[in-house]
Amino acid sequence: MAWRIEDAVAHGEVDNTVEGHTTGRIWLAGRDEPLILSLNGDCWRDLAGTRLQFENPSPKAVGDSEALDVDQAGIIGDMTASRKNKVPTVGEEEFHELYQNQQEIPYEWRNTLYLEWFSEINGRVVIESASYTLTISPHEWEMDEDAEDAQKLANLNSMRDFMAQVIRRRDPEGPEPDISAELDEFAWEERLKESDRLTDAYQEVLEKYMEDADSEQKEAFVMGWDGLLDALAERDEAGDDDFPDEGKNFGSDEDDSEDFDSDDADENDFEDPDDDSFGDEEDHPLQAKAQELAMRAMDVIERDAGPGTPSYQLITNLLQVSGKLAGVLHGRGSGYQPEAGFVLAVLKRCLNWLNEAVGACQMLMELEHDPDQRAALAHLRSSAFEIRDSIVELRRELK
Repeated sequence: MAWRIEDAVAHGEVDNTVEGHTTGRIWLAGRDEPLILSLNGDCWRDLAGTRLQFENPSPKAVGDSEALDVDQAGIIGDMTASRKNKVPTVGEEEFHELYQNQQEIPYEWRNTLYLEWFSEINGRVVIESASYTLTISPHEWEMDEDAEDAQKLANLNSMRDFMAQVIRRRDPEGPEPDISAELDEFAWEERLKESDRLTDAYQEVLEKYMEDADSEQKEAFVMGWDGLLDALAERDEAGDDDFPDEGKNFGSDEDDSEDFDSDDADENDFEDPDDDSFGDEEDHPLQAKAQELAMRAMDVIERDAGPGTPSYQLITNLLQVSGKLAGVLHGRGSGYQPEAGFVLAVLKRCLNWLNEAVGACQMLMELEHDPDQRAALAHLRSSAFEIRDSIVELRRELK
């Protein structure tokens, strides 16, 4: 995954005075030799044609940065000093106190330095900070809007290529896995590894695009969710009034908790779902099974588990699946028929949430010493895979 080295940076410079090529040197705390950047491509328009110098007022040595190769040749990613980010206006100690007490954290929007590149040796490297001191030289050449759009599109494709290497999806042209056969230890391990890769990849994508105005489309494109892109296009063409409400938050990770990042979910997600999402009339069997699993998990798992814990991730992701399935499957056959492309896209995201839930359940099983509790967790895990296999089959029928 990405190397995030902003804390370790002491000072550095990035030079894009030669069009089409970006160079630089970056000194890290605890290292004598600087990183040497030699990248194909240009910065965004605010830095294109300039020489940027930056200094970190409080660098600190970070262990992982020691492993970075001096030679950072590769392809440029997004490089700009005008990226808008939410920055807390309180100190670190007060921030953690407010977070622990679930109180609102004050913040303000600030321009943030964002330097990203894809190294041939180390992969994706990111420097992101709003606290550096910056010095930018006059422009030696000017980039127009069309050239900047082309560079941003190239950066988006680089991010997609990098994520494809991280996720390592199975060949879509290859044979379908036998979902009816009992899984052995090695098959479980492969599924869990795939779940971990997908989870890590999506978390990295969220961190980059969550504040972007086009976050839905960019996240779907970078993750390779072509079905989701089709559903978003249909929603945009139909307009909000003609598209199901469920789609308005579909794939959005800007400001709500209905996303893959379960760490951002609200504690209220541990409460029973409301009647609007989980009505009794014409429940689809698959949705009913997902709802039952979520309720059973809440009985098995400690309810006061905090964000980021496996217990919290397991329950919130199962609730996500149950709620989303209710949105697209509840009442099918009674007149309300979401478009097949939209349903396929929602089901695809449910598969990702189920993978996340299974991974959390596996972690809980490894930590559990009580044999009865471990057996209950194993039953939850088995049920989650049963629902997953049912979703796979439903997607095949819809296709």
